[in-house]
Amino acid sequence: MRLSENAILARIRDLFPGGGDLTDDCGRIPPAPPGGTLLVTTDLMEDGQHFSRDWHPPALLGRKLLLVNLSDLDASGAVPTGFTLTLALGRDLEADWVDAFLRGLAQAARETGVPVLGGDTVGRDRGLGLGITAFGTARRWLRRDTLETGDGLYADQELGASLRGLRKLQAGQDPLLPDPDVSAHLDPRPRIGLGPRLAAIPEVHACMDISDGLSRDLRTLALASGRSIVLDPGLTREAIAGGEDYARCFSSSLPRPELERLLGIPLIPVGTAVDPGEGPLLHYDGDTLRPMPDLSFDHFAPTPRKR
Repeated sequence: MRLSENAILARIRDLFPGGGDLTDDCGRIPPAPPGGTLLVTTDLMEDGQHFSRDWHPPALLGRKLLLVNLSDLDASGAVPTGFTLTLALGRDLEADWVDAFLRGLAQAARETGVPVLGGDTVGRDRGLGLGITAFGTARRWLRRDTLETGDGLYADQELGASLRGLRKLQAGQDPLLPDPDVSAHLDPRPRIGLGPRLAAIPEVHACMDISDGLSRDLRTLALASGRSIVLDPGLTREAIAGGEDYARCFSSSLPRPELERLLGIPLIPVGTAVDPGEGPLLHYDGDTLRPMPDLSFDHFAPTPRKR
């Protein structure tokens, strides 16, 4: 494949579900069914900020780009119906790298049955910027502002593995060596389809996906609902600080064994919703409840100066 806008568009038409319909400047967004809600989410991934081409295989990066967007929809109780793709491609990129990236993204689109609806491509001097806007429909929209006092909060998969994987890659580990932590970072597998099942349970009140880490995401959930959340004392620091786990994190008034029976999966307790306290996120320091600081990654933090 030659690296040009027309060549990239031709490859997308060949590889992607829905690609054959990319003939116009606009695409059609599938409508929500009667009584449903049309939802939309957008995520950007920037070379050097969200990923490193030094260790992220292009096919896995393509998969990750789509799946982390679908994770947002799923955690809102939505079934994905399509997406648009935006690519800002540096002139330093090899055509084979871009082709492998597109093949990985297309494979994820086929596996999830989600068609491409449109998008745009632009060149730039160096690096890589990626964007997806994904659409879905929900019969019941699971929101962040519906947490209730007394709710237990649960995650559907292990937290902290992606952070461990990132640290291993930063330390120089070969990304091709089999390692579940590295796989969790490079090729996350959110449980797409669980969200609508959660939305069908009336006693599930709020939900979001864990992308920035518990110390940020639970704070967001608590503030949106006007509550505080007390962290489960069994959580490790990696589980609290780590991001990019893409687990469903939801609240419910049902006991954990009943939820596990209904869903058929083990759940990890992460906290309990309480009336507003000294801060949105609290933890036990001995016998005393204290505010938990935000330990997550800050996209806008100043870049450390080189010495």
